[in-house]
Amino acid sequence: MVKHENKTIKMITTNEEEILEKLVRADHAFRKVSELVNFYDIVSPYYKLYSEIGAQCINIVKGFKCLLVQFWEDYSDRQMENALRDNVSVKWFFGFELLEKTPDHSYLGNVFKFIDASSIITKTALWDERDKAIKAGEEKLNNMVVNKYTADKQAKWGAKSKNKIWFGYKLHSSVDMRFGLINKLAITPANVLDPQALKNICLENQMIFMDKLYDTKKVNQILKANNCASGIIRKNNNKEKNKKLDSWRSKIRMPFECTFSKIGKRAKFRGQTKVTMQYFFEAICHNLKKGITVKPLPIQNGA
Repeated sequence: MVKHENKTIKMITTNEEEILEKLVRADHAFRKVSELVNFYDIVSPYYKLYSEIGAQCINIVKGFKCLLVQFWEDYSDRQMENALRDNVSVKWFFGFELLEKTPDHSYLGNVFKFIDASSIITKTALWDERDKAIKAGEEKLNNMVVNKYTADKQAKWGAKSKNKIWFGYKLHSSVDMRFGLINKLAITPANVLDPQALKNICLENQMIFMDKLYDTKKVNQILKANNCASGIIRKNNNKEKNKKLDSWRSKIRMPFECTFSKIGKRAKFRGQTKVTMQYFFEAICHNLKKGITVKPLPIQNGA
C-alpha cells in the first residue's frame, strides 16, 4: 500500500541558526574543539591592532580559525574557500550563517601571505643553484655560500648522518610524556646542533628525557639552571653510562617518538619567521586533536 503524502507545502518554523546546529553532528571534532578552546581569549590582544577607520573587515576570530582549519585539513587557499562555501561543519565552526557570503581565496592570500602551496627548497631542487655557484667560481655549495644562490636566505644544510642530509630548517620541541602534547618548540636553520637550541625549549622543574646528542656539559648546565632532572641516554664513552638505566630510558621515550613523525616535514614558505609560524599552528592542531581525545568526559547523573 502506497501512502499518499499531502502536497501542501509545510511552513518551516526553524531559523537558519537552528538548522545549521542540527546539521553538524554532536560528536564532530570541531564541536569538541569549540568546547575545549575559548578563541576570543586567544586573539583578544590583537583587537587593539584594528582601526575604527576604513571598510568593515572579517572578525579576527574567524581569521584565526581560517589558519587553524587550513593546517588542520592541509587546505590550500582555494580549498579553504570551497570549504567555507560548501562545508556545513566549517560554516558552523566559523560562525557563518547558512546563506551568508564567505571570504574567497583572495582574502586568505592577502591577509595571510605566508600561507601558500610553495615548498621550501630541498636538496633535489638545488642543482640549478649549484651550477650557478660553480660558474661563479665557488668550489662547493656549502653553508658558507649557499644563501648567495638560494631563494630562502636563512635556510641551511643540515645532516643527521652521512646519508640523511637536507636543506632547510630544524624543528626542536619538548613533549609532555603524559598525553603526548607539545609544550614548546623552536625553529632554527638546519645546521644548528640540537643541544644549542635546548635553552629555548627546556621546561622548569621536570625530568627531561633526551637522546645521546644531548649528552654534553652545556646541556647538563642548562638542566641544572632550570632545576630539571636528567633523563639523557649517555654516550658510550661517558664514564657515568649505565646500560640498564639507558635501556629503561629508551623504552620510556619510545611511545612519544611518534609525536615528531606526525608533524609535517616540509615547510610551506620561506624564511625562519614564517616557518616558525607554520610549525606553531602544526603544534596547535596536533595538541587540539590530542586534546579532544583525552578531554575528561562529563560526569553523568547518578554516576
